[in-house]
Amino acid sequence: MAEKSNQPLAPANRHPRSDEESDTLQTKELRRKKRVKLAVYIAAFAVFQTVVILVFALTVMRVRTPKVRLGTVTFKNMTTGNLTSPSFDISFATQVRVKNTNFGPYKYDSTNVTFTYQGVIVGRVSIPKGKAGLRSTKKVSVTVYVNSNVLSSIPSLGSDLSAGVLALNSHAKLSGKVELIFVMKKEKSTEMNCTMNINISTEELQDLTCK
Repeated sequence: MAEKSNQPLAPANRHPRSDEESDTLQTKELRRKKRVKLAVYIAAFAVFQTVVILVFALTVMRVRTPKVRLGTVTFKNMTTGNLTSPSFDISFATQVRVKNTNFGPYKYDSTNVTFTYQGVIVGRVSIPKGKAGLRSTKKVSVTVYVNSNVLSSIPSLGSDLSAGVLALNSHAKLSGKVELIFVMKKEKSTEMNCTMNINISTEELQDLTCK
């Protein structure tokens, strides 16, 4: 009787990776790419937001000091003396201009503009409280009267009048608040220092310099 063979069976050949396993890997790769894209979008948005906030802080939220200046001067009356009896009595119309470059209104209190000759006050005009709108200039029209009634002890007046040029200085200080986004208020004060040279012969303003 023939003996049965006890030789072990040969192992079955291994099949290559199935289509299901390949699909699973592709799905994982797509998800990974989507996560990377999402992370990039979030980072880009965060950078954009930071830039917007920075620009907003440096422009809109930055509080600048308003400026106050004298505008055009138009003389109405001018009477002057001579070397032996020096005097002057002058009236002129001008504008006090409050320039506000902020992104919010500037509300200021009432104040005075003084006009001096050699440090002595020879004229004064009042400026009522008001408001300069956002990024605009408030113009206040005034009529100024200056005279030499208190200058009897200043010897240079006669020589200045003889030279034909009278130099006057003007000064004003405004105090107020800049209002941003209707809730934020920042106190700001500004000063004006102007020098005006009046040509006595032509009765015109020779030059006006403000700081």
